Amino acid sequence: MSFLYILSWVSTVIHIVFITISIAAGLYYIAELVEEYTQTARKLITLMISTTVFVYIMFMFFDDLPWSMILCGFAAQIFHGIIMTNFPFIRFLSVPFIGAAIFLIINHILAFQFFTSIYYPFVQVLAYFTICLWMVPFALFVSLSANDNVLPTTINDSMGSQDVVTNYFTRGKKQGLLSLFNYAKDSLLPTRSKKSF
Repeated sequence: MSFLYILSWVSTVIHIVFITISIAAGLYYIAELVEEYTQTARKLITLMISTTVFVYIMFMFFDDLPWSMILCGFAAQIFHGIIMTNFPFIRFLSVPFIGAAIFLIINHILAFQFFTSIYYPFVQVLAYFTICLWMVPFALFVSLSANDNVLPTTINDSMGSQDVVTNYFTRGKKQGLLSLFNYAKDSLLPTRSKKSF
């Protein structure tokens, strides 16, 4: 074993660390842009949904993909479109969000089954996964933090209150990524009772 071999492993670890830091910094920057320009982000994500629908239409005419993958992709884009009606306010326990997540999982399973049974070059498989499966959910994931920093502009109250600010502060629940983690922690992890001495 030569010293250059050991040095190559050290270099690989350094590259992985730098790539991870670069991706994290890029995601942070994109999240900041989404928080600052929510209407532009809404238009971009809507354009991504339309592009994905167009790609699925092109698949119907030019490729022999299974109809189950195409229909599942259309259903996922319908749910993404419904999510965009209330953007940037995304509710994790709403039917559109849960439906989009379920169709994302189902479409991954169908795609893995199809691409393992019929050979396609890796670049084409990666193109399908990137454009059809990952692009819109990733954009929605990055934009989750915009929900916490947007001031209320319209009345969306089922109790009939006419004051927008009062409605916003009395609602009492944040719908961001942190609230999802807190909900998961409270509901899934066991709680310990404190001993009183």
